[in-house]
Amino acid sequence: MKRIATGAATTLAATALLTGSFTTPTHAAPAWDKTVKCKQKDWDDRVIPTRVGNSKLGWKHFSGPHNIKKCKIVNAAINGKPDKKNGARLEYWAYAWNGNRRVQVIVIVQYARKTADGDYDAGAGQKIGVITAYCKGMNRCPNWLNQ
Repeated sequence: MKRIATGAATTLAATALLTGSFTTPTHAAPAWDKTVKCKQKDWDDRVIPTRVGNSKLGWKHFSGPHNIKKCKIVNAAINGKPDKKNGARLEYWAYAWNGNRRVQVIVIVQYARKTADGDYDAGAGQKIGVITAYCKGMNRCPNWLNQ
């Protein structure tokens, strides 16, 4: 009896491997935090979330490397009309001044359920939101921007 059960288990395991039911998907979605850190409505009534994200998109992607530490910076750019549109990709611009110093903040948004490459999915009825934000012409925004 033990021998038959072992043979059956071996056959089942071999069948599962051949049909792929024990294997992982060939294109698993990357892990990312969909939690909304902040959100802003633009002048066309789009509610745009800034999600926590990961190293590729969202707050975790831009806050450290581009030195944008406050939602008000991202929200200020979104509080208007998109300056560039390409399908679901929207680009918003804002300007910040400190004395005679001026920087242009650019916020890139994916206003769709999925990213253009299909790697990320916000879920039914949700939008990806802010992909990145940065100061034009520099790697890191100046510290005064976060004051």
